[in-house]
Amino acid sequence: MASVTLRGVKKSFQDTEILHGVDISIPEGSFTVLVGPSGCGKSTLLRMLAGLEEVTGGEIFIGDKCVNTMQPKERDIAMVFQNYALYPHMTVRDNMAFSLMLAKADKADSDARVKRAAEILGLTALLDRFPRQLSGGQRQRVAMGRAIVRDPQVFLFDEPLSNLDAKLRVQMRTEIKALHQRLKTTSVYVTHDQIEAMTMGDQIVVMRDGRVEQVGGPLELYENPINTFVAGFIGSPAMNMLPGKIIHQDGKTAVELRDGSTVTVKQHAIGNAGQEVLLGTRPEHLMIDSSGPITVKANVIEPTGADTFVACELAGTQMTIVFRDRVDIQPEQMIKLRPDFAQCHLFDSATGNVMK
Repeated sequence: MASVTLRGVKKSFQDTEILHGVDISIPEGSFTVLVGPSGCGKSTLLRMLAGLEEVTGGEIFIGDKCVNTMQPKERDIAMVFQNYALYPHMTVRDNMAFSLMLAKADKADSDARVKRAAEILGLTALLDRFPRQLSGGQRQRVAMGRAIVRDPQVFLFDEPLSNLDAKLRVQMRTEIKALHQRLKTTSVYVTHDQIEAMTMGDQIVVMRDGRVEQVGGPLELYENPINTFVAGFIGSPAMNMLPGKIIHQDGKTAVELRDGSTVTVKQHAIGNAGQEVLLGTRPEHLMIDSSGPITVKANVIEPTGADTFVACELAGTQMTIVFRDRVDIQPEQMIKLRPDFAQCHLFDSATGNVMK
């Protein structure tokens, strides 16, 4: 296994710059997830790591080697694609062994590697089947097995679960995480699904418009987002953003919301009085309290079994509450809420950046 380092990496297609000087450090043995909306450049970045796209500017290192000019086969990486990319005329065994055959590996060694990968992935009974005889999840396991047999320094995953149904995606992300815990190979995983990012990665890189917004562990990004984009993208449902303005009361900072209610957010005064801000609060950090400072109107109640989602409105701003306990709330009902003040976030409306 090896670390991966990107220094000022840029990518342009003709006159259009796609990546604007990306700097990322991926520790050896880590599972790093690149996440962001469609078109943010994450898949392009992965393809550059693999050598499938040329680097316009900057440097990419795998271990201590700059790989900018190295061919894909020289980089000691293995890539798992979104569409499996299996050869339909080959059996599972032959698909998994194909790269070893091209490398003219010893037949006994190749068979041993395929057998080991098949045991790890539960494919032993399927080795003589063809891809058309497999389910989507089984095909994805074969694609991962083909990567495992190469014993690379780095695994690259390009949205490998997006073609699977919801239940199978949950199962497969657990299997991929368990696989990483077993093999300890440095892995870089691309997805637009922040739930996948949160549950699988030990490091998450949030991207937008070809730039890195924030890098950190799942809970670090969830609890301490540096701007409104990260706060809104990480977490489902997204963080509520309530417009208001700063007021100071007895040396403390409060936010006066659009309906005239006030919420204290910090012990010490920050920001300027009258400054336009966004008060951020996670849906699960709002509690029903008859003396709470926020009054909202419930619009839609969505019981999911374990939780109840309530879509509300506060002075024209849509928001969501998540209740872990059973609640008896009806549409059009007015609810008084108290946020967990310790979990509130304050963002500058003009820049979107967190206020500290």
